[in-house]
Amino acid sequence: MKFKRITAFLTTILLMCSCSACAATEPVAENAAVPEENKALESVVTPAEQSGSLSIKRSVRTQNVPMGEPGTWTVFVYLCGSNLESDNYLASTDIEEMMTSSANENIRFVVQTGGANDWYYDNIHPDAAQRWIIQDGEMTEVWSENAVSMGESQSLSEFLRWGVAQYPAANMGLILWNHGSGSINGVCYDETAEDDALLLKEMDAALYSVYDDMTQPFSFIGFDACLMSTAEAAAILATHADFMIASQELEPGYGWDYTAMGNYLAQHPECDGSEIGKVICDSFYEGCREIGEENSATLAVVDLRKVDALLTSFDAYAKELYEMTEHDADFSEIARKISAADNFGGNNRASGYTNMVDLAGLIGAGTGKCSSAHTAMQALSDAVVYQVKGSDHTDSCGLSIYYPLQVQDGSQELSIFKDVCLSSYYLGLVDKIAYGAVHSGSISDYNNASVLELFSNEWSADAYEASDNATLSYLLNLDPQWDYADDFTAGTDSDITFIDEPAFDEDGNYWFSLSEVSLYQTDYVEAAVYLMDEASEEMIELGFTGEIYEDWEEGVFADNFDGFWFCLPDGQYLAAYLYEECDGYDLYISPILLNGEETYLRFTYDEENVEAAIVDIWNGQDESGASSRITTQLQTGDIITPLYTAYDLNSDDSYYYYGEEYEYDDDPELYFEALPDGDYLYSFCINDIYGNYYQTDPVAFSIEDEEIYFDTF
Repeated sequence: MKFKRITAFLTTILLMCSCSACAATEPVAENAAVPEENKALESVVTPAEQSGSLSIKRSVRTQNVPMGEPGTWTVFVYLCGSNLESDNYLASTDIEEMMTSSANENIRFVVQTGGANDWYYDNIHPDAAQRWIIQDGEMTEVWSENAVSMGESQSLSEFLRWGVAQYPAANMGLILWNHGSGSINGVCYDETAEDDALLLKEMDAALYSVYDDMTQPFSFIGFDACLMSTAEAAAILATHADFMIASQELEPGYGWDYTAMGNYLAQHPECDGSEIGKVICDSFYEGCREIGEENSATLAVVDLRKVDALLTSFDAYAKELYEMTEHDADFSEIARKISAADNFGGNNRASGYTNMVDLAGLIGAGTGKCSSAHTAMQALSDAVVYQVKGSDHTDSCGLSIYYPLQVQDGSQELSIFKDVCLSSYYLGLVDKIAYGAVHSGSISDYNNASVLELFSNEWSADAYEASDNATLSYLLNLDPQWDYADDFTAGTDSDITFIDEPAFDEDGNYWFSLSEVSLYQTDYVEAAVYLMDEASEEMIELGFTGEIYEDWEEGVFADNFDGFWFCLPDGQYLAAYLYEECDGYDLYISPILLNGEETYLRFTYDEENVEAAIVDIWNGQDESGASSRITTQLQTGDIITPLYTAYDLNSDDSYYYYGEEYEYDDDPELYFEALPDGDYLYSFCINDIYGNYYQTDPVAFSIEDEEIYFDTF
C-alpha cells in the first residue's frame, strides 16, 4: 500500500469555500434557504445507556425541514470512473441503468463524472469535470469545467454545495462510486490524478461544507465501492445522514442496480433511507447471484441515528480490552479470536492487508472476559437494520472496524487512524499492538502515557479550521507519537524463543515447544512448503499449510503435513494461500498469469469432500492500496500460467518462477493430490499477535510413492 503523496495533500484546504455554479435546468426550491433558527449548533450527545467515558460532540439541527415538495428525491452520484470505466465501462453501464429506470420529474439523479482516462460516452470527457441531470430517461449536461481530482475534498464539497442549492428535494441521497479500501485509504481513486483518493476525514470536511446549506440530513449516504461499511465511516457520517449503505467485502464490478433503485423511488416516493436501502441491498445481491458472485457478496443498511449508542458501548468494551493487554494469557486468547474472525479484502501475505475485521467478531472475541461485550453487541445489532451476505461471510454483522492484523505503512497509517478512531482506549490498544509489531513483539518498555490524550471525538466543523498552508496534522504525518514506526516494514522479525528448538523426535516427527512468553505472543502456526530444484539451486514456494498438530496448553507444535497439494488438471501444482475460512469450505488465492497478465486465481476447497474448484479471477490490491472490485469468470480458451515465488539458495534473492501454460476448458474442477516424487523443504512459520512472524530454518524432506521422508540427520 501507499498513501497519497504529501504534495497532493498540500493542495487540499479542508475548510471549504463556496463555488460559483452555472445555470441549472431545474428551478431552485423556495425553501432551499436555511432558516436562521435552524443553523447548526454544537451539542454534546451522551446517551443514557453510556457505560464508558465517551462523550460525543456533534453538529445538530434544532429541527429538520424538508428542502422540497413531498415525494421528491434527488440522488447525488459522485461518479469517479477510474479504471473501472476506462477498462470496463462500468460507470457508463450504471449511467445507462439510471436512464432506463422509471425515475420521473420528481425523481432525479444528479451526477458528477471524472476520474477516468477514458469514457464510453463521447460526450463525457476525461479532461473535464462534468455534471449531469438524469431523469425521465434523459441525460442532460448542466455544468462543465476543467478536470479536477475527485480524490480531493474540495471537489466533493463544490459538487454538493452546487447540487443542494440547485436541486434540493424532500429526500436526498449521496452515493460515492469507485474503488474503496476501508477506513485508512478511503474511497474514490482518481486515475487521472495519480490515484488520489478521499480519506474519511476529507469526506467529512466536504460534508460539513454543505451542512449549513441544508435544513435536513441526507436520507442516506452510500458507497458503491468495496470495503466501506466500516464503523469509522459510520461514526463520521452520523452527523450528515440518517442511514449508511455500504459493503464490508469487495463489490463485484457491476455494483448496485440503479434501475431497481430509480424504479422503486418512482413507485414509492415517500420511502425513507432504510426502505430504499433494503431495495439496494436486495437488487445488489440478485445481481451478484446472476453473475455467480453471490457467495462473497455483502451489503448492509446502518441506522446512523443509533451509532452514538454503539460508540459509547464500544468505548466501554474497548476500555476493558485495553486494560486486558496487561494480562498476557487473557489478551492472547482474545487476540487469537480476533485474528480468526471474519475479515475482508484478503489480508494475507500474497495479496496484502486491508486490516478490516468484522466488528461483531472483534466484540465477540471478548465475550466471557469483558462484561461490556454483551451491551456493545446489542448496540451493534440495533444499528445494522438490514443486510445481505453470501456463504463466504455467514458470520459478518454488517460493519467492519480497523484492526492491525499487520500494520502496512507505519506512522502514516497510525496517524490517519488516530483521526477516525472510535475510542481513546481502542486507539491505545492499536498503538500497543503496533508498538509490539515494530519492536519484534517486545512491549516490556512500552509507555502509553500520551496516546490516550491524542484522541478527539469532536465530530464537528471546528476540526477543519485551518490557516493558510496548513491542513490536518494526520495528512502531513506531523504527529510525533508514532515516530517509532517511521521506517517500519511489516512482516518478519518476531522475537520467538523456544523451550525445545525445532527438531525430530525418535519417531521422526518434526516438532518444537515455545517458551511461556512466546506462547502468549503466538497467534497461529502454519508451515511453508518449497519444491527444491537442485540443478538451479533455488527453492520454489508452493504456499502455506495449516496442517499442524497443536497443543496450546503445553505449547507444543508438530508437523502434520500429508504431502497433498492443489493442482490444475494438467498436473501443475498451484502456489496456494488461504484467503478466507468460510462456512464448510476454505477460499484460497493463487498468483497466476491470465493471458499474460498478472492476477490471482481464487478457488474453494471442501476438506470434508476433498473437492476443489475455481471461483473467479481477482486482481488483488494495487499500489495505491485500493482493492480491485473486478472479479471475472474464466472463459474457455483462457491461458493460465502458474506463478511461484522462488528463492536463490546462494544469494537469497527472490523472484517469480513461471509454470507452464494451461488452456482452460470450461471445467472449474481442481485436484488435491499427492506431490510428485522429489525433494522439498519444510519450514514452520510462527505468526504473532502483532502481525509479524518467525520462520524456522527449512529442513529437507522427500516424497516417494506418496510417502514423506524427512532428512533427520
